[in-house]
Amino acid sequence: MSDSARDRRPLAVLLTANVISVTGNMLTLVAVPWFVLQSTGSPARAGLTAFASTLPVVLAALLGGPLIDRLGLAVSSVVSDAVCAVAIGAIPVLHMAGGLSYGWLLALVAVNGLFHAPGETAREVLMPRLAARAGTTVARASSAYEGASRGARMLGAPLAGLLISVTGAADALLVDAATFAASALLIGLGIRGEPAPGRGPRKAAEKAAGHGYLAELREGYAYLVGARLLFAVVVMVMVTNALDQAWSAVLLPVDAREHLGGATAIGVVSGVFAGAALTGSLLYGAFGHRVSQRGLFIGAFLACGFPKSAVAAFLPGLTPLVVACAVSGLFAGVLNPIIGTEMVRLVPERLRSRVFGAVTSGVLTAVPLGGLLGGLLVQYAGLRTGMATVSAVYLLTTLSPLVLPAFRHWDTPPGQEAAAAASVAAPRPA
Repeated sequence: MSDSARDRRPLAVLLTANVISVTGNMLTLVAVPWFVLQSTGSPARAGLTAFASTLPVVLAALLGGPLIDRLGLAVSSVVSDAVCAVAIGAIPVLHMAGGLSYGWLLALVAVNGLFHAPGETAREVLMPRLAARAGTTVARASSAYEGASRGARMLGAPLAGLLISVTGAADALLVDAATFAASALLIGLGIRGEPAPGRGPRKAAEKAAGHGYLAELREGYAYLVGARLLFAVVVMVMVTNALDQAWSAVLLPVDAREHLGGATAIGVVSGVFAGAALTGSLLYGAFGHRVSQRGLFIGAFLACGFPKSAVAAFLPGLTPLVVACAVSGLFAGVLNPIIGTEMVRLVPERLRSRVFGAVTSGVLTAVPLGGLLGGLLVQYAGLRTGMATVSAVYLLTTLSPLVLPAFRHWDTPPGQEAAAAASVAAPRPA
């Protein structure tokens, strides 16, 4: 593509909007559990709130792929962020009015979770298309996309801790609502004329053949199951995401409240992890393509997962935890660019909304249970036991690529893997 034909502005708008939206997510991630712990003092209730906020995310991701195709990528992102802005903004408004019961809180975080996943999936599917429009490679765009997200987490976590310390958790959520609104405006005004990948002659032929919503949904999940490597990655990330949810929604907030000096410690720990992850993402963009992707994936997962909870369990104190999170974050930063590049390599463009939606639902399936079980574990077994348990399960999970056959197919040419998956996903005759 010639320099004159390149248009980098839509990709820049997407990256900026995603940074703002992810910053809002970090405010939610820190402020909501802290708000529950402050108002109820119960780790179990904090875990139940995490369950209520993440179960709708799974349901939306489970069923939302074809809906994104129908609405369009930019529209899906805008609607998602707009509804999240209203739901999150209602929490502090009701709190200040004296009308926020625990039931209302659960309902509002559930609405936020329900609309969060489709917008995130839409932006992820937009990324490779806008990368081509900008004249850059998917690997570099994926690294930039992930690096921008990591940078937002790096800024969002300390900002959340600072806002909570100064204004309280409820008021911090007003800023959260504003970030979602800003993201919706950026996508709505800055990215136009981008049809969903499923539209066009092929889509018209599918409609003429009577392929409805459920058939499209099934096609996405069937393709995912048929792509053995992608399916194995999804199952692995599903488990580690549940463990990460137990850490962020229960273990770290309880540790901060009881041993680390308050909400500011959550911001410091999360910010250091995100900052190191941003560095890891940038290093991957510069040098990651030069090494074995399978080896880098396995090594990075081993280094990024279990150390932080192990250090928190056996070396109490803020300084050891910050050091562990810096090391873990550096390796965590390379994982999503690797996975994102592999997804684009394996999945045909016309199926990306459906398959990426299936991937999102798959990696989030166990997240609600992670927060719920984490809360119960801390409530009845104690904080240190909970941290040690999470660390042990994390280590076993990240060792699985060394023995699972699917991970040996990492370097399989995309045509072979895609053909196998497409044969499974092919529509059955009526």
